[in-house]
Amino acid sequence: MTLTIWLSLVVVCVLGTISPGPSLAVVLRQTLSNGRRHGMLTTASHSLGVALWALLSLWGLGVLVTDHPMLYDVITYSGACYLAWLGFKALRSKGSAQFEQQKSEGSYTSAILDGAMISLLNPKLAIFFIALFSQFISAEQVITDKLIMISTVTLIDFVWYMGIAILLSQSNVVKKLREKSKTMDQVSGIVMIGLALRVAII
Repeated sequence: MTLTIWLSLVVVCVLGTISPGPSLAVVLRQTLSNGRRHGMLTTASHSLGVALWALLSLWGLGVLVTDHPMLYDVITYSGACYLAWLGFKALRSKGSAQFEQQKSEGSYTSAILDGAMISLLNPKLAIFFIALFSQFISAEQVITDKLIMISTVTLIDFVWYMGIAILLSQSNVVKKLREKSKTMDQVSGIVMIGLALRVAII
């Protein structure tokens, strides 16, 4: 995997991760309601779920590349269309109102389960990874390349949400995230549409 390809993967993963969604809502709820440690445990279990989805998605695409190239092409272009749809949807975003404090009580076990379930029971993650990885995988890739891709998406997810859990102990952080959510969505939309167009042009 070249540095350029890897950086493209990093950019899309970063923008996809920081865009507000159900995963962020769960980490926020656990952190704001129960404290930093709950948020960190939620993040850790969520990242493990993300790693599993990434592994399953990439493994399935690898089989298609070698055994069913025509079907793989269909998935590649379908994935590009899905990324473009996500991009247009993000461009129309008006921001997120989910950066709100909530009051509840929960154990460490509930924090771990929340993080795992929000990722493992979210089929959109599988769809996103299939759409994303289909733009980068090829028959020439070795196992090292695939491990780099899985490690990259997992680490980005872990670092972002762990940062959220830690920074929420500081004042005005939630307010700033709420104010920037629309911009984050729009930047993410532009990048995803650009990636989809790259597939169509090439």
